[in-house]
Amino acid sequence: MTMTPEQATRFADVFARLAAGVEQALQGKPHVVRLSLVALLSEGHLLLEDAPGTGKTSLARAIAQSVRGTASRIQFTPDLLPGDITGVSVYDQSARAFEFRPGPVFATVLLADEINRASPKTQSALLEVMEEGRVTVDGRSHPVGEPFMVIATQNPVEQAGTYRLPEAQLDRFLIKTSIGYPDHATTLRILEGSTERAHSTALPPIITSEGVTVLAAEARTAHVDASINDYIVRLVQATRDAPETRLGASVRAALALSRAAKTYAASSGRHYVVPDDVKALAEPVLAHRLLLDPEAEFDGVSASSLVGQILLEVAPPGEPTAA
Repeated sequence: MTMTPEQATRFADVFARLAAGVEQALQGKPHVVRLSLVALLSEGHLLLEDAPGTGKTSLARAIAQSVRGTASRIQFTPDLLPGDITGVSVYDQSARAFEFRPGPVFATVLLADEINRASPKTQSALLEVMEEGRVTVDGRSHPVGEPFMVIATQNPVEQAGTYRLPEAQLDRFLIKTSIGYPDHATTLRILEGSTERAHSTALPPIITSEGVTVLAAEARTAHVDASINDYIVRLVQATRDAPETRLGASVRAALALSRAAKTYAASSGRHYVVPDDVKALAEPVLAHRLLLDPEAEFDGVSASSLVGQILLEVAPPGEPTAA
């Protein structure tokens, strides 16, 4: 069943109210808020590469409050163990049986702060839950529930004592972006409201967690014309053929770009995807999945600039009409 124009209009209305609510906590960053909500409603995860103090925790809390969900925060450190994330089985002497005690991963929104500071073994504890929405402890699977979103952060300034995320895990993040510092006017507004203690403001819920699941299901039904699918495939193929890359975007990346473009289109009140939806999301969805050739990196090429160049070289189709 394809999304109807009426469904798209309702979707855009709820999306706008969600964005307005989250922007109360993260001021002056409407694009980042929109990308974050696109990730949430595409049932994906978000990777933020940012300096400390830019509002990453505020963003996670605001999203959780807006959907009447729960938020957990894990500070990743070198001594963090996988069980500290997923939970552990503890022997209950009265019941003479092992009882599973859930870890912080059992939340609507999980903030994995400075994820690259934990060991690869601990980082991999998130792989299963990000892909399948469940954790396995002592041979038993435990669903984390829906919706579920990981917002992971990396500090690009200090790399000492960090472990680079492997490509397999980067590929599981739907979108990578950065918040950045606010402009002058926004910083003034933040200072004027600094009498409030950080994170003390509670945002009213806009929809329920169940409502998020419904919206995500509706977003998947947005129409994608065959020419748009062809455009996505040509973009992904171009990342593989580029001489600057050792590893291009995967099939999972193509699926992610299509899924995110559907949500982006619905957030604009359209029940069908246009080329501009794909263009707007190509860099945040594809760039972090690319592995550049060392010589290209030495020459100053970045994954983001490479995707931008590919967008200029790969011709988009004519804008499709509604289905």
